Amino acid sequence: MNASEIREAILEMVRQYYPAAWPEKPFVAGETAVPCAGRVFDAEELAHLVDASLDFWLTTGRYAARFEKELAQFMGVRHASLCNSGSSANLLALSALTAPGLGAKQIQPGDEVITVASGFPTTVNPIFQNRLVPVFLDIEPATCNIEVSRLEEALSPRTRAVMLAHTLGNPFKLDAVLEFAQRHGLWLVEDNCDALGSTYQGRFTGTFGDLATLSFYPAHHLTMGEGGCVVTNQAQLKTLVESFRDWGRDCWCDPGRDNTCGKRFQWQLGELPYGYDHKYIYSHLGYNLKLTDMQAAVGVAQLQKLPHFIEKRKRNWRILYEGLKPFAEFLLLPQATPGSDPAWFGFLLTVRTAAPFGRHKLVTYLEDRKIATRLLFGGNLIRQPAYRNLNFRVVGGLNNSDLVMNHSFWIGVYPGLTEEHLAYVLNVFSDFFKENV
Repeated sequence: MNASEIREAILEMVRQYYPAAWPEKPFVAGETAVPCAGRVFDAEELAHLVDASLDFWLTTGRYAARFEKELAQFMGVRHASLCNSGSSANLLALSALTAPGLGAKQIQPGDEVITVASGFPTTVNPIFQNRLVPVFLDIEPATCNIEVSRLEEALSPRTRAVMLAHTLGNPFKLDAVLEFAQRHGLWLVEDNCDALGSTYQGRFTGTFGDLATLSFYPAHHLTMGEGGCVVTNQAQLKTLVESFRDWGRDCWCDPGRDNTCGKRFQWQLGELPYGYDHKYIYSHLGYNLKLTDMQAAVGVAQLQKLPHFIEKRKRNWRILYEGLKPFAEFLLLPQATPGSDPAWFGFLLTVRTAAPFGRHKLVTYLEDRKIATRLLFGGNLIRQPAYRNLNFRVVGGLNNSDLVMNHSFWIGVYPGLTEEHLAYVLNVFSDFFKENV
């Protein structure tokens, strides 16, 4: 057998390995765990992973290029740049806006970025990491997205950008935020890590801002294990993102390639001598945030399943919503932003302050019965130890952010949950209310 035939035989064995290693198991109420998130895969992901490993091309390669092209086509954007996590994607997106090449639109140390305090830390951390000042606005309780009525109040002469996440897949009010940003000449960065496949007024989230980010951690809409991406329609921003991702270099050659520009030894930049190798000229204080081609290979297989994953998330959310409506006197149920169709990341619940029980009691009851719960990430981030004594502004108070920190949690809707899982979840909620109300 030649190498090609051996490879095909290996991949066929891998496909046979999958059902033997991961056989379907029956759901047993009270014994089988009900996760809030997780990976959903089959033999194709394994085969893609092994196929990439047999290339022994251990950095970004052919699968990464294919994934970037196919993801951009799916979302309807021009450019997709892979990196090693959604958190890195956020760092790259905001760092790109600090590049001197942007001229008057360059964000400078001390400039301000409007955001919210309630959410995941790495939506906000890049603001601090780039020596900028976050301006925190409060959220709406039903959507946990930004309260847009205070945007004008938050504006100052140093405001340069707005950076917001679509909370648990529920789009923020993009029309209001986009109009505000455009009217004042501000950059808009969409943290779309929890919202791949969500739409607003019929258009995918992640396509409205100057830049948007995605995460491919196992909890997200598709997984590479670890992985992230920055998408944009602007060629200049794409080049800047990839420079910061790839050590800050000025060169744009793909890994393993030379002289893409055709004048590798004919540059003169900075105070370097004429002809200094362009592969070793650095225009930014960058990082190395690439991912491996093995991860991208898994993503290519996952991307084929994405429409199915999105529909299952929506279906599972609807089942939970209908089943929990009878308890709306005690639980604030989530509401989709008007004009949106979310590809939900999770099902958010807030225990009303007048309820005869607290969040801790309900969450403990669920966890004791193997139903996983999660809080809304960091809650009000300014209450977290990491943010003490940092430089930020708060506009209008953060009462709803505190409400979410103290009373909210979410449960899973990910595609691995079946109707049996969800029926069990609803039965446990019903039992809790019978015992406690």
